[in-house]
Amino acid sequence: MCGKAAWCDKTLFLHLNKRYLARDILIQHLAELTPSQRTWKAFKRNKIAVAGLLFIFLSLLIAILGYLVMPDSTPLANNMTIQLSIKKPGAEFTMLRIRKSQPVDTVNVFTKLLFGQPAFYRDVPITGYRFDKDSIYVEEYIGQEDKPEKKAYSLFEVVTGKKQLSVSIRDRAAGSAWMNDHQAKNEIIVHQTIKRTFWLGTDGYGRDLLSRLILGARVSLAVGFISVIISLFVGVTIGSIAGYFGGWIDAALSWLMNILWALPALLLVIAISFALGKGLWQIFIAVGLSMWVEVARLVRGQVLGLKQVEFIEAARSMGFNNARIIRRHILPNIIGPILVLASSNFASAILLEAGLSFLGFGAQPPMPTWGSMIKEHYGYIIMNSAYLAILPGLAIMLMVYAFNLVTVGLRDAFDIKSQSTRI
Repeated sequence: MCGKAAWCDKTLFLHLNKRYLARDILIQHLAELTPSQRTWKAFKRNKIAVAGLLFIFLSLLIAILGYLVMPDSTPLANNMTIQLSIKKPGAEFTMLRIRKSQPVDTVNVFTKLLFGQPAFYRDVPITGYRFDKDSIYVEEYIGQEDKPEKKAYSLFEVVTGKKQLSVSIRDRAAGSAWMNDHQAKNEIIVHQTIKRTFWLGTDGYGRDLLSRLILGARVSLAVGFISVIISLFVGVTIGSIAGYFGGWIDAALSWLMNILWALPALLLVIAISFALGKGLWQIFIAVGLSMWVEVARLVRGQVLGLKQVEFIEAARSMGFNNARIIRRHILPNIIGPILVLASSNFASAILLEAGLSFLGFGAQPPMPTWGSMIKEHYGYIIMNSAYLAILPGLAIMLMVYAFNLVTVGLRDAFDIKSQSTRI
C-alpha cells in the first residue's frame, strides 16, 4: 500500500516538475521577445480575431485593386443599361458593343486603378442577330415580358463609331478608319458580341451590383482609415496635453471633451457636415472630428496614471523637455489601449458613414457607397428583389464584425495580466 502511495507521489512530482519546467521555458522564451513580438504571438492564439484580420486584409486588397478587378471598370461603376434594370444574381445576357462616336483615350494602369477607364462602347442587350450586306440586324432586349425590338445598325458604325459617309478621303487613304464588310463582320463576331454575367445582379439603373459593392468597400475603408487618423492625431494631442500638464489646462480641455461627449455622434457628424458641405472629403473630416473625444479621454487617463512613475521622473531630472517626454517615454507605453480604441473607432466610422449616406449627407450620387445603395433600394425588399438592400447591408455587417473581432483580439493581446494568468 505504501509502495503504491509512494509511486503516486513520485508520478505527481514528475508531472508538476515537467509542468513548471515548461512554464519556465515559456517565460524565458517570452522574455527574449520584443513587446511587439509578444503581442503578435498572443494575438495569433485568438483564431477568430486572426480570421477577422484576414477578412479585413482581403477586403482591403480588393478595394485597392478596385477598377482592375471589377466587372464594370468605368468611372464610379456607372455604366447604365436601363433595359437590364433589377436583374437577379447570375443573370447572363448577350451584349452588342457599339463603338462610341466620341473619341475615348486609353488611360494608364495607375490612372485606371484610381479613376477607372471610360467606356469605349455602348452596350446593347440582344437576343439574336444576323448580317445582311453592310448592316447587322439585331433583336434588342427590352424586358422580360416584352418582345424584342428589331433594329438595324451599319457595320461600319458599329465597329468605328463613325458614319461611313463622314469619313474623310485622307482617313480612307491612311487606312485608319476604313475597312470592308468582311473585316467588320469578323470584328463584331470576335470582339463586339460578348456574353456578360451579372454575378450579383443589377440595380434599378441596370448597373452591375458587384462592381458598385467593391467600389463601396473602397469608400467605406477610406473613410474609416482617414477618420481614425484624424481622430488619433487630435485626440492623442489634446489628451496627452490635458493629462500631462493638469491644472487649468486639464480643466478647460476636460470641459470641452465633456460637452462634445454629451452630443450623439451622428448628430455631431450631421452638424459638421452642414458646416462643411456635402461630399466625400467633408465626410472624412466630419467623422474624424466626431471621434477624437473618446481617444482624448482614454489618453488623458493613461497619461495621468503614468506621468508620476519613476522613469518619467528620471527623464525630467535629466533635463528632457515636456514634448520629448510625452513623445518618447509616455506615448509608446500606452500604444496598446490606443490601438484597441482605434480598431473600435474604425468600425464606428464605417457605421457613421453608412448612416450619413443613407440620410443623404455622405458621398453624393453616382458615387457608390453601401449606405446610399441601401437608401436607393430598400423599397425593393417587398418587391421580390430584397438582395438589392440586403447585400450592401451584409457587407456593412461583416466589415464591422471583422473589426470588432480584431478589437477583442488586440484587447486580449495587450492585456499582460491575463497573459500571465494563462501562463
